[in-house]
Amino acid sequence: MAGYVVVGTQWGDEGKGKIIDVLAHKADYVVRFQGGNNAGHTVVVNGEKFILHLLPSGMLHGKGKCIIGPGVVVDPKVLIKELETLEEKGAKTDHLFISDRAHLIMPYHVKLDELKENAMGKNKIGTTKRGIGPCYADKMTRSGLRVGELLDMNIFKERLKVNLEEKNVLFEKVYGAEKLDYEKILEDYKGYAEKLGHRIMDSVPEVNEALDSGKFVMFEGAQAMMLDINYGTYPYVTSSSPTTGGVTTGAGIAPNKIDKAIGVMKAYTTRVGEGPFITELVDELGERLREVGWEYGSTTGRPRRCGWLDCVVGKFAVDINGLTDVVMTKIDVLSGLKTLKIAVAYEIDGKIYKTVPASIEKLKKATPVYEELPGWEEDITNMREYDELPENCKKYIARVEEIIGCQISMVSVGPDREQNIFIKEI
Repeated sequence: MAGYVVVGTQWGDEGKGKIIDVLAHKADYVVRFQGGNNAGHTVVVNGEKFILHLLPSGMLHGKGKCIIGPGVVVDPKVLIKELETLEEKGAKTDHLFISDRAHLIMPYHVKLDELKENAMGKNKIGTTKRGIGPCYADKMTRSGLRVGELLDMNIFKERLKVNLEEKNVLFEKVYGAEKLDYEKILEDYKGYAEKLGHRIMDSVPEVNEALDSGKFVMFEGAQAMMLDINYGTYPYVTSSSPTTGGVTTGAGIAPNKIDKAIGVMKAYTTRVGEGPFITELVDELGERLREVGWEYGSTTGRPRRCGWLDCVVGKFAVDINGLTDVVMTKIDVLSGLKTLKIAVAYEIDGKIYKTVPASIEKLKKATPVYEELPGWEEDITNMREYDELPENCKKYIARVEEIIGCQISMVSVGPDREQNIFIKEI
């Protein structure tokens, strides 16, 4: 049995898509376990960039069966477009399947997300306005529509009617917005059902049988640890759990079926949207990281906030996720900097914290306690062996490993599938 899970250790955009793509060549299954099309995974193959939102990052290998699991929220319009885009590029898509337990994002979820975010003004969360939060909210209040209901339009249309009547009252009375048209939505989803019906399956028994028979199953999350609904910088978080704990509920497997938990950590830190960011650099250095690292959202195009590596967050991610390995990405972006900083603690009201406090008010007041390390000048993008790396680069890796308490098994030195250095076997 080989159950691997790949999770983000910061605020997302760590490069999970690339790492999953690198490891997926040996996977029999790649299973996405949470999130929706608010996340964008970028995979570069032979210089060509693929941005995947709902599709598992293992799609481009075509060997393993790819499954959108029960914990994901699915916008069928977006999914169909993404499949068509891959097909136009000549990629195989017949290995993609969707759990019948996954919830459907509906047009009223997208509209509600936008209306609510706009109404919050300066207190906005910074959502992508894709309807993710409202869809998860309906799931928790037991009023959601699930992918499996696309296979029975008689059930689907009755539940849609009830839900839309409720949402239209909300749109009209609370937000002063126009109602959505029932017949139009029903007709659209009938079309989606025709295109996706053959891909809908009960994924839970098949994934468990695969693990029990010794097959390699890779579980893929979206977003990251610090956007977790329970442990992130609440309320500036996502609506699901992108941790190893989220795998068990989002894919339908037991915790003891996870053999390796791989955390992806950028060599510096970025964040998109609102919320506290203790190591943020709002100066020329932050701008340099953004431009050299091309830190713009793959889904929204929004510029990412950039800062030094936060090892308080890194240690927190190791502890919560039970990480067995860490992959450090974009370490090449740090080349050319004379001095590097790592946050090893926070100071809040004169007190030192070595973990992430729950209070958003405390986090807003936190200042980083830094260690400084010497940088390196060499271009490392063409290096493929650990021994080739500059000594100061090795020292940086070793010190991060020491602080977070987890081995760094691989470093990524560029965006392409081949630009990696394996320090230890994963």
